[in-house]
Amino acid sequence: MPYAAALSLSADTDAAIDEVCEALQRDLAGSQPDLTFVFVSHHHRSAFGEIAEELQSRLRTRILLGCGGEFIAGGDREIEGRPALSVWSAVMPEALLIPFHVTFEATPDGLMTSGWPEEFAEQANPRAVLLLGEPHSTPVDAVIERLAEELPNVPLVGGMASGGRGPGQNCVFLNSEKFGEGAVGVGIFGGPRVTSIVSQGCRPVGPNFVITKARDNIVVELGGKPAMVRLQEVYGGLPEHDQALLQAGPHLGLVMNEMQSSFGHGDYLISNIMGGDPQTGAIAVGTLVRVGQTVRLHVRDATTAHEDLSAMLVRHKNAGGPADRAALLFSCNGRGTRLFPEANHDAATIQEELGMVPLAGFFAAGELGPVGSKNYIHGYTASVVCFTDE
Repeated sequence: MPYAAALSLSADTDAAIDEVCEALQRDLAGSQPDLTFVFVSHHHRSAFGEIAEELQSRLRTRILLGCGGEFIAGGDREIEGRPALSVWSAVMPEALLIPFHVTFEATPDGLMTSGWPEEFAEQANPRAVLLLGEPHSTPVDAVIERLAEELPNVPLVGGMASGGRGPGQNCVFLNSEKFGEGAVGVGIFGGPRVTSIVSQGCRPVGPNFVITKARDNIVVELGGKPAMVRLQEVYGGLPEHDQALLQAGPHLGLVMNEMQSSFGHGDYLISNIMGGDPQTGAIAVGTLVRVGQTVRLHVRDATTAHEDLSAMLVRHKNAGGPADRAALLFSCNGRGTRLFPEANHDAATIQEELGMVPLAGFFAAGELGPVGSKNYIHGYTASVVCFTDE
């Protein structure tokens, strides 16, 4: 098979490397992989550099990308609080793969970017760009803007390394090297079909409103009234269960395509409501807003998050075309058993809906994926990449 994945729960790094290498080499029948992803828990942190170097050497993979993660996914399992090494490999002879390590530096003239692959804009048939970033040194918005200029409408999918307690505690891998800053990634041109699924795990409550006054990420008025007044109106009309969810964590969904006659599931970009000003009635959200934009309050709970992911996977599966051959999962570190009553939710749901495909991934400190035709950095999201034959 052109794809394979392996998971080791051994606390001994050498034993974990042996276990995943044996499984991958067996399943790939000796084929040399073109692309390998590595996700490893911080139980192995002292050997992060060794893991990347050893895996590239033993698997003879052309390109290796990876990072450390708080929780690790492999197959239909999600490993929380225990040692884990999850490795995914693909044989893609017809794809052009362009790897990169990009770093950023603030200068008096603005942000200076080093390492961005200038040849991106020259390539035909772009499929996707997959990216893993160190969260304290990667200005994700700058990456999203650069990609939108050079490869418009191309999905940017991945996540920010997690598990570290502060700057310098996370790292990313490219081939045999580990880096404590910046982001690593790969552009895929030609080869397999790459499809992204972004499950934001929310459902709308109350009516739609139009933003009538705003600046930057501040919503001042909704439908001609202070935003907090509108929130209170919606809250008062909800059942007790939804009121409790709104108190626990309100979210604002922003319509992505105003040309539609109606707005339903998947039509909103979900943003956290970060706070409000009782004097002005304005609220702050986690993204830029504009006057005239249609918005709606959203809530999140385990049931809604499950239904959302399952529905999006079913919609993807029923869209036609060849069956999925493999998948990568970038889930929020606020999901797992922090959200769901049972372990393994996201990985097991993917396998249940798509079939038992080779899968690996991790729980990120921010997930990348498109909503509509634009890429965003998300929270509390499950971002999935599916690979099928062309």
